[in-house]
Amino acid sequence: MDILKKIREHREEEEKLKWEGTFAEYLEIVKKRPEVAQSAHARVYNMIKSAGIEEKNGQKIYKFFSNEIFGLESTIERLVEEYFHPAAKRLDVRKRILLLMGPVSGGKSTIVTLLKRGLEKYTRTDEGAVYAIKGCPMHEDPLHLIPHHLREDFYKEYGIRIEGSLSPLNQLRLEQEYGGRIEDVIVERIFFSEDKRVGIGTFTPSDPKSQDIADLTGSIDFSTIAEYGSESDPRAYRFDGELNKANRGLMEFQEMLKLDEKFLWHLLSLTQEGNFKAGRFALISADELIVAHTNETEYRSFIANKKNEALHSRIIVMPVPYNLKVSEEVKIYEKMIKESDMAHVHIAPHALRVAAIFSVLTRLEVPKKQGIDIVKKMRLYDGETVEGYNSADVEELKKEYPNEGMKGIDPRYVINRISSAIIRKEVPSINALDVLRSLKDGLDQHPSISPEEREKYLNYIAIARREYDEIAKNEVQKAFVYSYEESAKTLLNNYLDNVEAYCNKQKIKDPLTGEELPPDEKLMRSIEEQIGISENAKKAFREEILIRLSAYARKGKKFDYNSHERLREAIQKKLFADLKDVVKITTSTKTPDEAQLKKINEVIARLIDEYGYNSTSANELLRYVGSLLNR
Repeated sequence: MDILKKIREHREEEEKLKWEGTFAEYLEIVKKRPEVAQSAHARVYNMIKSAGIEEKNGQKIYKFFSNEIFGLESTIERLVEEYFHPAAKRLDVRKRILLLMGPVSGGKSTIVTLLKRGLEKYTRTDEGAVYAIKGCPMHEDPLHLIPHHLREDFYKEYGIRIEGSLSPLNQLRLEQEYGGRIEDVIVERIFFSEDKRVGIGTFTPSDPKSQDIADLTGSIDFSTIAEYGSESDPRAYRFDGELNKANRGLMEFQEMLKLDEKFLWHLLSLTQEGNFKAGRFALISADELIVAHTNETEYRSFIANKKNEALHSRIIVMPVPYNLKVSEEVKIYEKMIKESDMAHVHIAPHALRVAAIFSVLTRLEVPKKQGIDIVKKMRLYDGETVEGYNSADVEELKKEYPNEGMKGIDPRYVINRISSAIIRKEVPSINALDVLRSLKDGLDQHPSISPEEREKYLNYIAIARREYDEIAKNEVQKAFVYSYEESAKTLLNNYLDNVEAYCNKQKIKDPLTGEELPPDEKLMRSIEEQIGISENAKKAFREEILIRLSAYARKGKKFDYNSHERLREAIQKKLFADLKDVVKITTSTKTPDEAQLKKINEVIARLIDEYGYNSTSANELLRYVGSLLNR
């Protein structure tokens, strides 16, 4: 009953939004809210802007896209700032077709779908309200009723520019139904809907021999010619092509460059002059944002064809590469899994991350910069700290290959392989090793992978496996340390006391005997060596820790276990090194004694309660780490 109540409430809301009145009454609305007369491009830009904009590390984040598009912040920023924004300001960019070009499953269709769904919602808000001449199949702008010779005066009074001419059908209706009285023409509020073909059009290429240009521009209704006496009577024409129906909003061309040339020529005048030819009429005005998408191969072929030169200059190409950030790739998989029937399956922690590492590696180009390998590059791109490198190095790496991310493994392949792993295992739980195994097995079935690429990808699977080995050991190390935070805190405080004494050339008082002792060099080095601090670098590292300690003290903040990332890593590794033998014995014993069994159960409980494992994946993790430590 709740759902029926909601349907009823929705219907009532829709009724409240409806509006109908004369053109004279509509002008009063325009005077109070000029935004109702905005162009299609301005409507799309304002819709994106209204969702909110954040700034993160000098990068603009558009919230309109942020819950659906991951890792493409630079692409989205360029799309908004270089196309939508200037087009909204009536600059020449609006006279161009927006062509999204990129690899399969890279996000092109998702961007267009978001724009379409967004417009449907936006036209139901006050700021996105759209009004049209009632009964017009093209949902024509009521301001087209104002004669051309009065438009300059209208601009001076209302501050709104009017572009486009009244369509042949509305010209006839104005004369016959309203006796030329513009102020009496009925105007209504409309709501964009792809399903109802209002303000949103979609065109998909099919067989060039059977596809008719009428799909785009409408066609003559032969059944009415006897009634109206002529093919040039607008009442004998069906204004039901996609270009007609997309007027005031957005027109999507799927795989545009696969279209026959005769379809593309119609776009020349539509983009440049804002009109198109249909039937035996004068040019018909249309205000719509044309967005198309294609892949790189199709685009290169299109550019190479000299016949298409007229269209080249009327297209703005926006590359949409694959995401190159591991953490964002994980979000893509999580979204795809949530939308699938796999949502009930337990996917062990880090299984998706390992798949993401593999995918991102296949998309990255090997860096030219000395000292950086592809794994370091992957980490830097994901915002991780890599010793000796900073954000300037990241920018330099990006400049090495401007078209990076246009090839590699796509997210759909990964999700297909995860599905395969679930079906093969026949249990509602999979781990990182299951995913890696499935990714590896699937390479032989991938139709577009060459033998050379297969070898390279197998190497990337090996790298992803090594990354997982470290993650797995680290996970178990944390779970094995009883009262982990307490142990870490004690070790950290001991280290800091010794570092402070070392840097200040002081001694440390033994808490039991009261005896003054020199700083414990053995303890400090046992921690520092865990993260590769050499004998020569130890002094600089300790001084850096002391400076950080002083900075925290000045601000009244407590320096804790998480205050220095590299020191935290060193403490973790030191604790695990001390426990390694215990872990090795406990995880590899086939018949554990009571104490060992208790320890195993404690660790499993901690992995389940604190780290997101279930009993199956926790046991698998322990067995795997035990085998790693015994190698």
